[in-house]
Amino acid sequence: MVRIIMHGCNGHMGQVITGIVKEDKDAEIVAGIDLVDNRDNGYPVFKSLKDCDVEADVVIDFASAKAEDALIDACLEKKLPVVVCTTGLSEEQLAKIREASREVAVLKSANMSLGVNTLLKLLQDAAKVLAPAGFDMEIVEKHHKHKLDAPSGTAIAMADSINEAMGNEYTYTYDRSGRRQERDPKEIGISAVRGGNIVGEHEVIFAGLDEVIEFKHTAYSKAVFAKGAVSAAKFLKGKGPGYYDMSDVIEANA
Repeated sequence: MVRIIMHGCNGHMGQVITGIVKEDKDAEIVAGIDLVDNRDNGYPVFKSLKDCDVEADVVIDFASAKAEDALIDACLEKKLPVVVCTTGLSEEQLAKIREASREVAVLKSANMSLGVNTLLKLLQDAAKVLAPAGFDMEIVEKHHKHKLDAPSGTAIAMADSINEAMGNEYTYTYDRSGRRQERDPKEIGISAVRGGNIVGEHEVIFAGLDEVIEFKHTAYSKAVFAKGAVSAAKFLKGKGPGYYDMSDVIEANA
């Protein structure tokens, strides 16, 4: 049984994770952290992790980037492993999280979906075969109209995964509207679509002569990210200092 502190428990993802854990016999949320305490979650809620006096194995962080520094400081003080799911973090905050992993276990991933992280490995295998054969690579991502960043962190992670497999020889092109020139064979195109309530859709296209191969992941609800976060929390229980990502979770469960 993994005992979880839910950081951002009354936000949308915090509530999704709360619902999922209630149905999981191998996990329990023993406390929540949120500035707003306006509902009965079935566990005590504190305004900060520093104030929390409940024993736990790991923290799941799905909150605001503004709260990240205080969270990491408290995790270091309490020697608590943390699954960092909060997005929009600054370079300074990312550096602080990496530094914290020298003292506590930290898991950070651009996308918590087990499906997306399995796809990252498949893309590397495909790129090693198809890119040398002259296939062009394009990524198209679609999200709801309220998403602020473009392209998505997941799309960039996919491009990075492909690029790593190819020795980091490729550049990224985000917008071709200002150029009138033939496509560079050493580029990965990344396009962003925003509209409606699309949860998340990522398509990777390998386009060759007379044939096209496509890899696609579609998230129909945010529950896929919540399930991945809970799996990550189970993985992190009892781990010593170190920096992990979802590929470690997949490998451990293989």
